[in-house]
Amino acid sequence: MTLDALRKERQAWLTWKNIAPLRDLLVTLPDPGGSTFTCKDSFTLENPTFGTEAKEAITHVAWELRPWRKGPFDLFGTLIDAEWQSFMKYNLLAPHLNLEGKIVGDIGCNNGYYLFRLLEKNPKLLVGFDPSPLYKTQFDFINHFAQTQIVYELLGIEHLPLYEHRFDTLLCLGVLYHRSDPVGALKALAKGLTKEGELFLDTFMIDGDEPVALCPGKSYSKIPNIYHIPTIKALENWGEKAGFGSMEVLDIVPTNSNEQRKTEWILGESLENFLDPNDATKTIEGYPAPKRLYVKFLR
Repeated sequence: MTLDALRKERQAWLTWKNIAPLRDLLVTLPDPGGSTFTCKDSFTLENPTFGTEAKEAITHVAWELRPWRKGPFDLFGTLIDAEWQSFMKYNLLAPHLNLEGKIVGDIGCNNGYYLFRLLEKNPKLLVGFDPSPLYKTQFDFINHFAQTQIVYELLGIEHLPLYEHRFDTLLCLGVLYHRSDPVGALKALAKGLTKEGELFLDTFMIDGDEPVALCPGKSYSKIPNIYHIPTIKALENWGEKAGFGSMEVLDIVPTNSNEQRKTEWILGESLENFLDPNDATKTIEGYPAPKRLYVKFLR
């Protein structure tokens, strides 16, 4: 299937019966004229012309678009306190990102929080890939007011080799463990890069010196679609098989309830429900508790 055919097919996803009413809400939003944004820990939108009625309408739409996984966003005084305090991950990566004038992609971009934050790095082009029509709708909601030139594609890792652009920098955050073929996913990421391109990636990891991976059963931390959780050496070997020339470890960070927690802006459970109530070093299934490995791959 061609890229244009894929786009046409996936644009139709926005008409699904659970998504179409949310898309209709976007049409009710006030005109964005005069809106400005600032990029700090919270992506903050302001507009001095918005009165109480406009702000209440915006808050209503934001509430209907739950769950909000990535954030926070401050929309004209309403804080969308998302499940993830995503600024922690962004602030960890930001010192390593030199994006001036570059073509940059975020694979698995969710609602675009990192894309909005990356604007401060002055890239030439920002493109987000995520096949979720809900997250695309959340992005369109924010971008209605932010009015950025960010491109959002309802595509996934597997479509990178087909894409019009090769990227100078790719981010792939919290995606690899959802892929049943991690080497294949890394190959697609490598094909999406220029010859001098760089990939910033984070994934769950396990401790150990051997090149092995944990293969969970039905779920890991109550997440059903987790396939492989590698040691550092295993991830390095996967990258080598995928065609990357080198891997640099940037950080290792255990997930805690300050970074991921239940708020009124999500539906269902969060980290506190995913861990063993008697031993926070283990998941509810008895596996090692989530720990994230941040790396930089070079072609």
